[in-house]
Amino acid sequence: MKRSKLPFWIPADWPAPKGIRAGTTTRQAGFSSPPYAALNLARHVGDDADTVEQNRALLQSELQLPSSPLWLQQTHGRQVIRHDEWNANVTADACYTDQQGIVCVVLTADCLPLLLCSKDGGQLAAIHLGWRGLCQNIIDVTLSRFDTDHSDILAWIGPHVRVNNYEIGEDVRSACLQAIPGTEYAFAFQGDGHWLLSLETLTRHKLVSSGISMIYASDRCTFEEQASFFSCRREKLTGRMASLIWMETENTLTSL
Repeated sequence: MKRSKLPFWIPADWPAPKGIRAGTTTRQAGFSSPPYAALNLARHVGDDADTVEQNRALLQSELQLPSSPLWLQQTHGRQVIRHDEWNANVTADACYTDQQGIVCVVLTADCLPLLLCSKDGGQLAAIHLGWRGLCQNIIDVTLSRFDTDHSDILAWIGPHVRVNNYEIGEDVRSACLQAIPGTEYAFAFQGDGHWLLSLETLTRHKLVSSGISMIYASDRCTFEEQASFFSCRREKLTGRMASLIWMETENTLTSL
């Protein structure tokens, strides 16, 4: 398992090509005060804007990022942008690039961050996934940006709320089954119209259905690990972690 020298960085544990850097932040380090303590990287949750900028600057400095991450205005939709379509107000839940030095990023606090890269290291993407995005086929929309066979794409599933802590109603289950048939095995009945949902199982099903077999995942739960992660299900008002992926340039190669 890959280890990080930084307390707030969890490197993606996958056999990505040389020069691909990827992983997820924790809530540790940073400057935000409760309930956003400490490394909140989201502007939209009510945290002080200047403090968020300090946190983002810390992230960029400590990870030696080759450029500022392409922060998105996420909406639980299916919009996917290419790096050259980005602007500060862009609305999207995924970002794709085929260029060195571009940092794709998504924010989560229980939703599932999915990072993708081609086996040759020339294309990559970051996707923000909740049940709504999965039902709107944002994975397929993102994969349509890749100019390579899907069997040559690697996927990493980052920390998110795990099945034992993700209770949903019959309405959500029905929507998921209608959009993603054959996934009854992703749900566990709890009684009285309540179910437990495995976002990882739904995500794996979509990836395999799209021809991706090289799938790797973190087993960490954002809900259970309060000291490490923000969780909207645990705390209504809270911060966000960032999941990032980028291709290093010759001047920014690191050993993170």
